[in-house]
Amino acid sequence: MNTTKTIKSALISVFDKTGLEPIVQKLHEQKVTIYSTGGTEDFIKNLGIPVVPVEDVTSYPSILGGRVKTLHPKVFGGILNRQDNETDVQQMKEFDIPQIDVVIVDLYPFEKTVASGASDSDIIEKIDIGGISLIRAAAKNFKDTVIIPSVNEYALFLDCITNNNGATTLEERKTFAAKAFNVSSHYDSAIFNYFNKNHEETVLKISEIKGAVLRYGENPHQKGFFFGEFDTMFTKLHGKELSYNNLLDVDAAVNLMGEFKNDKPTFAILKHNNACGIATRKTMKEAYLDALAGDPTSAFGGVLIANGNIDLATAEEINKLFCEVVIAPSFDDHAVDLLEEKKNRIILVQKEAVLPKTSVRTCLNGILVQDKDLITDSKSDLKTATKTSPTQEEIEDLLFASKICKHTKSNTIVLAKNRQLCASGTGQTSRVDALNQAIHKAVSFEFDLTGAVMASDAFFPFPDCVEIAKKAGITAVIQPGGSIKDELSINYCNENNVAMVFTGIRHFKH
Repeated sequence: MNTTKTIKSALISVFDKTGLEPIVQKLHEQKVTIYSTGGTEDFIKNLGIPVVPVEDVTSYPSILGGRVKTLHPKVFGGILNRQDNETDVQQMKEFDIPQIDVVIVDLYPFEKTVASGASDSDIIEKIDIGGISLIRAAAKNFKDTVIIPSVNEYALFLDCITNNNGATTLEERKTFAAKAFNVSSHYDSAIFNYFNKNHEETVLKISEIKGAVLRYGENPHQKGFFFGEFDTMFTKLHGKELSYNNLLDVDAAVNLMGEFKNDKPTFAILKHNNACGIATRKTMKEAYLDALAGDPTSAFGGVLIANGNIDLATAEEINKLFCEVVIAPSFDDHAVDLLEEKKNRIILVQKEAVLPKTSVRTCLNGILVQDKDLITDSKSDLKTATKTSPTQEEIEDLLFASKICKHTKSNTIVLAKNRQLCASGTGQTSRVDALNQAIHKAVSFEFDLTGAVMASDAFFPFPDCVEIAKKAGITAVIQPGGSIKDELSINYCNENNVAMVFTGIRHFKH
């Protein structure tokens, strides 16, 4: 059986007309009868190309302010009829239904309208009814009908009808049908999520239509993919393709630096999703050098991020280090030229972008979803639990350490001094182990912990951590509090002139 079909008629009803003109011109050259509605009909007429108004087929005008144009048996019969079904063929003749061989649709931009902050009434009007119905109908009947479901497929369709003189194969029609159901399912998911923004229905619908195949996953034997719009967050200036692990580190870096967005020049170095160095200083060069001093060993092969412009002086220091990725909201031109000397080094300009407020991860045979930890501890949150109050300098260091602690794997302890990360204990099974790890690292890199502060992501059930910290030189502690044995730690601090503040907020990160 010959499954190649030549297009003789087309229904075109689109929102985005970018790239539509050459398609219409080509269909006209191939003597295709074109049906259309509303603005698309006017567009085709203005090209000087004959077009049949859909209302001439249905004998009904566009009604209800344009809400109903194509919803009619004569339209959907022309799309859904099975050309090898005798009953369908007879009914097409009986009801004088025109055959429609191709349907070209581009839906109302629902997601863009939501993102624009439009009113509810404007958003509701951008829920496409006729277009989505046309897409589903034509895709269902792919054996006989071609569906072009969005502006993204215009070019592919034009190539198809140009190269094949207006004919399509069954395989081509099935490919377009798959693209159509991708469009329709994503569109419906976006609408549902808009209506369910208060989570009245405990249902998860995730749809990402822009995906990229990565070189591999965490390890070479694992496949890896990224689904999202990377280009809306970054302009990539240079370097190799980002890997799965690069992307995880970039995500961790962006979330951490978000805590310091409006601070003085701040620079962070991350490795395996944790900060191994971070500092806030008067200049970006000073911030980088002091961040590097936090752990120059771990910084090798790390991801670097700044909260402000990277100038040439900073770039000259960065260029001495082997690093995978450098991220900043801007770079001086000469800084970029220098950093590009390493051909594989990835340079990213971070744009203003809205990040999701929920996190999603697989778990067992299902999925875990939660609100992101969007609380940043501030001075107003602090409750002094000890007789000794922290100094203004210590408060600034405590809040600095707390921001880092929030973005470090639990169990974690962060030690900081003068807005510089001295060391952290990351991902330990015991808070005591985390503290000992942090102290050992700080000492190994010759930090003087006298007058330093300590941040913990959770409370202390025993006074052992504050005792160890005091002996190392720590003078102030920030923790959430809430243990039934808080008094044990408070008493030790009172007896040893250590200031301790409670935030009331735990920052576990698993």
